[in-house]
Amino acid sequence: MTPALPFRHVRPRLSASTTEPPEILRHMSGPNLVPVREAHRLDEAALSAYLADRLPDFDPADLEILQFEGGQSNPTYMLKSAGRRYVLRKKPPGKLLPSAHMVEREYRFIAGLADTDVPVAPARLLCEDADIIGTAFYVMDYVEGRVLTDPTLPGLGSDERRATYDELNRVMAALHSVDFTAAGLADMGKATDYMARQIGRWSKQYEATKTHEIPAMDQLIAWLPANIPADDSVSIAHGDYRIANVIYHPTEPKILAVLDWELATIGHPLADFAYNAMFYSLPAGDEGFPGLGGIDLGSIGVPTEDEYVAAYCRRTGRDGIDNWPFYKAFAMFRLAAILQGVYHRGITGNASSERAKVVGARASLLAELGWQQVS
Repeated sequence: MTPALPFRHVRPRLSASTTEPPEILRHMSGPNLVPVREAHRLDEAALSAYLADRLPDFDPADLEILQFEGGQSNPTYMLKSAGRRYVLRKKPPGKLLPSAHMVEREYRFIAGLADTDVPVAPARLLCEDADIIGTAFYVMDYVEGRVLTDPTLPGLGSDERRATYDELNRVMAALHSVDFTAAGLADMGKATDYMARQIGRWSKQYEATKTHEIPAMDQLIAWLPANIPADDSVSIAHGDYRIANVIYHPTEPKILAVLDWELATIGHPLADFAYNAMFYSLPAGDEGFPGLGGIDLGSIGVPTEDEYVAAYCRRTGRDGIDNWPFYKAFAMFRLAAILQGVYHRGITGNASSERAKVVGARASLLAELGWQQVS
């Protein structure tokens, strides 16, 4: 593992200014920017020609491309040209699962949220022509800031930690308050039966990438559809909102950009929020998805889970959350299914990070934690 630092950059993305994800950032140099991996090489001449008249101040003769290391899904690149920095996100090579690696969705949400209270990196262009570099891709500005991957926030004081988590909570509530129709995103998902459809979808995805038996997943697959709450709330759901998927201001507890919109949809806000709050249940120090489990939160200034939930409810006008254990179990089941897919790609050589095998192996842990919520 990379030595613990107050702020690490892990797999950044986005902006002539700044941005990035499942790990952490600061100013994007260092160990997270690496030469482009052989399996993810681009046709630089074709890309330069395509971008020449489409990006401001872009000089095809002065293009440098590096790859962000750490991402588990879509290969992400830093483009440097004429003193400007951009981030390019594309689908991985090879055969892909249906509806997976949807960079087109990422672009739609980033562009649609540009004029809302949800901070996003400026979106520059979407290219759906696979003939340019082999897959669809989009380009956005690189956003300069901090991506914090360790939930304990080492290097910060207690007041800073509390403010950092309160800001994470604030932006989550802001996202769930967006009028998605006014933002032009109403066609990005169905507004009914979200929980049932998601349980069915991720059950199928899990079965399609299954490599070994996970009894807790079988139990969740049977239990979840029979216990769906009646709450039919609808909002934009980010799908992977966590502290490692936002970019904070370099020195302030202020979020400058939310990253990783690949799984975004029109969905259920409580399912989305439960995923966000999952760090309270995950074990501290885990290499794949570290959490705050087992830590005396008061001693480090981090709000408790009850305080975090209460703050979200206050911001979204809720009196509380009924069936909270169900939503947490669903969030863990869903992530377990995603990680199983990461693991499957890792052992077949089609993952965007060498750490895919390590991260994907956490599928069993997530399934077991999910089943513990409701058993």
